[in-house]
Amino acid sequence: MVDANLSSAAAAILGITLTGGLFVLLLAVLIGFLGLFAYWFLVLFSKPRTKKKEGLKITVKRVDENPVMRPVAGHWWESEAVFNPAAFVDHGRVHLLYRAVGGDGVSRIGYASSADGIHFDERLPYPVYDSGPGFTPTAHDRRYLPLSYNTDLYASGGSWGGCEDPRAVVIDDHMYMTFGIFESWQSMRLGVTALSREDLKARNWAWLPHVTMSPKNETNKNWVLFPEKLNGKYAILHALTPSVMIEYVNDLAELHYNPIKSNNKRSGRKGHWDAFVRGVAAPPMKTEAGWLLFYHGMNPDQPEVGYKVGAMLLDLDDPTKILYRSSEPVLEPKEWYENDWKPGVVYASGAVIFGDDLILYYGGGDKYIAAAKVNYKEFLHALMQNEHAQLHRVKL
Repeated sequence: MVDANLSSAAAAILGITLTGGLFVLLLAVLIGFLGLFAYWFLVLFSKPRTKKKEGLKITVKRVDENPVMRPVAGHWWESEAVFNPAAFVDHGRVHLLYRAVGGDGVSRIGYASSADGIHFDERLPYPVYDSGPGFTPTAHDRRYLPLSYNTDLYASGGSWGGCEDPRAVVIDDHMYMTFGIFESWQSMRLGVTALSREDLKARNWAWLPHVTMSPKNETNKNWVLFPEKLNGKYAILHALTPSVMIEYVNDLAELHYNPIKSNNKRSGRKGHWDAFVRGVAAPPMKTEAGWLLFYHGMNPDQPEVGYKVGAMLLDLDDPTKILYRSSEPVLEPKEWYENDWKPGVVYASGAVIFGDDLILYYGGGDKYIAAAKVNYKEFLHALMQNEHAQLHRVKL
């Protein structure tokens, strides 16, 4: 009887020992698994930190429909080239005001609109803004000039006069258009005019008289308006280097008597793709993170590449402060329509946020209008990762 009780006790102890051993074994396996999981978690989530140092990549895709607009042989005023468009959104559509050149070598402004931002189902067969007094050389000045489209003789887009390279913004109940007035290479001025939104909706082109913003006998280009008043004043961004320069005025008309004196410098980031800054591309766009601004630059050591487009984010309260800047261009001339007439030119004078997309409109080779788009929130995210964010395109 005693032996039986001892045997039962031994069996019980052995059972407890085996159970305890199994528990320890399972606990060891669990700890090992948790250790492996922790290691995997750290490795997995440490990769973005490494990637952040290298720059977060994002694709900016040229649309398959490019070029979205071409010259029209049957339209005398836009038979040679359509390029460098202004772009804005109003009444649920994307509107383009584009530079057009006909066989006479004069630049005029045409109009088109789109419901989706890519297919321009409305395009007027006549210019909506034409040259007038002060826009072209006088008869005396042009007596030795052939009335023809010639990119070799007239490097300003093949044009020798007229209204060049419009940009547009909507402020309150008016659409404002800034544009270049090419008088000569010694006198390139900036003008601004306006059209009511009601007239725009009715396609009634009752423009207000234009005001010249820059002095005569100086060469100035690429000035843009902010799309809203800042501290109750119109804000004109007229230089990017060596710092962002903005002029604030109560009334644009006063610029006719007191034109803006800009520094007209082109220096950029030495050793970078934008060592030479050509100027602002499209007007600033307001986002929750800052004013999104595109600009043109190039490296003088690689002149054959031509224009490139970069992006920066300006502070909402103080837009002279650059918060972020892309270390690489977001767009550069690679496709045939960017090298067909004047090689190496992508001139991104229009940009809109339309739905979830950021759409960039640009002149290709001083002859066509093309577009590229990307999810704008992803674009901002990449740009804000650090100032070395690299934004790459997709080759179609």
